[in-house]
Amino acid sequence: MKILKSSSELKKELERLESKGRRIGFVPTMGALHKGHLSLLDFASKENDVVVVSIFVNPTQFNDKSDYKKYPRILEKDIEKLNKVKCDYVFTPDENEMYPEEDNREFSFGNLDKVMEGKHRPGHFRGVALIVSKLFEVVKPHKAYFGEKDFQQVAVIKHITEQMKFDIEIVSCPIIREEDGLAMSSRNMLLSDEQRANVSLISRTLFEAKENSKSLTVQETKDWVIRTINENPLLDVEYFEIVDDSSLEPITEWKQTRGTVGCVAVHVGNIRLIDNVRFYS
Repeated sequence: MKILKSSSELKKELERLESKGRRIGFVPTMGALHKGHLSLLDFASKENDVVVVSIFVNPTQFNDKSDYKKYPRILEKDIEKLNKVKCDYVFTPDENEMYPEEDNREFSFGNLDKVMEGKHRPGHFRGVALIVSKLFEVVKPHKAYFGEKDFQQVAVIKHITEQMKFDIEIVSCPIIREEDGLAMSSRNMLLSDEQRANVSLISRTLFEAKENSKSLTVQETKDWVIRTINENPLLDVEYFEIVDDSSLEPITEWKQTRGTVGCVAVHVGNIRLIDNVRFYS
């Protein structure tokens, strides 16, 4: 496993491998790796000859600068985990490497950034698009792997990949959960013991909502989820939306002929967690 900080060095190595017909799989991360990240590497290793992981806490996607400062950075532990799995290159650039000068590009996301995360975190998806496009230009993978926990982000990345004509297949991979159902997230390590003991209510409520939806309307389901989570004094729902899984437009009635996903963001003290559940495929 090679660890590289230089974009030009990584690009040179990967171009050499690609010229030999090697297929390249890419897993972009912000570090603080957990089993969810490692599951993406597992998918990548099965479908490609070379696996590349990036670790970079991207400042442009944080609309809350305090959130950026407290985001966990544990590079040495991340490297230890990557040494135990199939990983050929780890790209660990610093901010000057990725943003040697101000990047003023703007992107068109259609309606994808007008709801949920986009609505509550202005500028977030522009920051995601900036860094993902930069990484794609360096790595030039055949396939790139993202977790479905960040459901809206995956939709945005698929959109910009098509818009910018990157010849890259975007692969979305299932949410990996803790034994109690909590969606794995790097932010989970910031939770206190008391908070950790309570946050499994988020996923339990989503799973119950899926069952309850058989007898409730869309609005009744939304109201029930928000009320149930907010009854816990440690949790505060920022939003819960039930949306079409392609357009991300909120739905008002159940139609089993189209994909439907319920997405939630919950504040636990000063920590923000997201999760989702598919109602209909």
